[in-house]
Amino acid sequence: MKKITPFLWFDGTAYEAAKFYTSVFKNSKITNTIPGTEEEVMTVTFELDGQEYIAFNGGPMFNFTEAISFFINCETQEEIDDTWNKLTADGGTEGMCGWLTDKFGISWQVAPPLLGQLLGDKDPAKAERVMLAMMQMKKIIIADLEKAYA
Repeated sequence: MKKITPFLWFDGTAYEAAKFYTSVFKNSKITNTIPGTEEEVMTVTFELDGQEYIAFNGGPMFNFTEAISFFINCETQEEIDDTWNKLTADGGTEGMCGWLTDKFGISWQVAPPLLGQLLGDKDPAKAERVMLAMMQMKKIIIADLEKAYA
C-alpha cells in the first residue's frame, strides 16, 4: 500500500463507483473488498492506472464537492473525448474549462498537458488568448486552443 491513498466516502455506491471507474480508465482493477461480497461491501480498494483508491460506504452524512477534484492528463483530443463522454454518461454534468462531475458526484478535470504549456507561454498575449478560449469551453478542444494561441 502506498503511503497516501485517496479515500472516498460514498452513500452505498462504493462498489458500483469502483466498477464504473475501473471501466473508464485503462490499466485499472478492483483489488480488494471488505467484507468480501458485492452486496455487503463496506470498503473497496481499486487502482486507476496504478493509483490506488479506497471507496467506503459511509452513509449520507457527507457529499463530494468541487473543492477536491481529480486531474486527468489526456494527450489527444480522442482521449479527451472518450474520457469526457464516459465520465459524463448516465447523469454526469459538464462544467466549464474542462471540469465535470460524474454520476457519483466526483469532480474531474480533463485536459491535455498542452493547455498548461500554452497558458505558461512567455508571450502574455498568446497566453491570454488561450485563457479566453478555454473560459468559453466546457470540454477542452485542443484545436481551438491552438487556434487561439496562433
